[in-house]
Amino acid sequence: MRIMLVLATVVVAIIVVVPKRVKAVRAFFVFGDSPVDSGNNNYLPTIILNVILGKRIGSEPTLPYMSPELNGQKLLVGANFASAGIGILNDTGIQFVGIIRMFQQFELFEQYQQRLSAVIGAKRTKKVVNEALVLMTLGGNTCGNDFVITPRSRQFTVPDFSRYLISQYRRILMRLYELGARRVLVTGTGPLGCVPSQLAMRSSNGECLAELQQATQIFNPLLDNMTKDLNSQLGAHTFVSVNAFLMNIDFITNPQKYGFVTSKMASCGQGPYNGLGPCNPLSDLCQNRYAYAFWDAFHPSQRALEFIVDEIFKGTSNLMSPINLSTIMVLDSNI
Repeated sequence: MRIMLVLATVVVAIIVVVPKRVKAVRAFFVFGDSPVDSGNNNYLPTIILNVILGKRIGSEPTLPYMSPELNGQKLLVGANFASAGIGILNDTGIQFVGIIRMFQQFELFEQYQQRLSAVIGAKRTKKVVNEALVLMTLGGNTCGNDFVITPRSRQFTVPDFSRYLISQYRRILMRLYELGARRVLVTGTGPLGCVPSQLAMRSSNGECLAELQQATQIFNPLLDNMTKDLNSQLGAHTFVSVNAFLMNIDFITNPQKYGFVTSKMASCGQGPYNGLGPCNPLSDLCQNRYAYAFWDAFHPSQRALEFIVDEIFKGTSNLMSPINLSTIMVLDSNI
């Protein structure tokens, strides 16, 4: 059995923590790919790895929707629909069997609402969904894999492909809005060219890959502009853009400032930079995982995610646009 420990557990868990000024815990829904898959793929016939959602102070963690434990009153906490391996495009991760693609996640969200309605009624269910906090983490697989290792690299320029992805992402976010989401954190992609998997496969000297960095730096501003356009169209701050690139790049380029020994080598893995293959019982596992910025070949360590969470809560407008999570919590506590 393959093992996955902490990837984005802190990010997911902290968002359901409610500041003291907020009256009650709101429901929390998660959509997207591997950084926030809290275990759905454990219940599917797929070889993709999953995260184990950690519990942080103040609230019960959100269960994966596929978990048999998610029923009755636990539905009020929310649900995690994310599935590792998916992307913005429906054929991202086509090599994997059984993963829950984006619009399938939305079908499960509709099913969730029907199940919750059977417990608390349709009117209250609508209120729970409308007032919930939603996290959408999507794009890393599409930007990092589809453009580089599929025929698309010969069909599109980076800017053209990025614009195409944004048009498809817009459809995804509008569908989420149609399903009742009114507070959605939308994360951009991190520094994809700097992850240990890319260093191990394509970097000759440990430098971040310029091609992937360029793709990310084109995609993220387009995503930010698209969410602003949607908010203007909807007349509300429904979508909040999370600049994952800036939140990651500082501790990647200056790891010692944050107390890391390195940002190049993963804590768990094989091969150069521990960047080849998944974390499993045969992997090299560092003794002090807090000293590493990356947990495995693709994902930040728990300690790195704690820095990211701080920025999600208190980040300025270049990191959280138009408002950060602390502001959202205060505003929504007055509703």
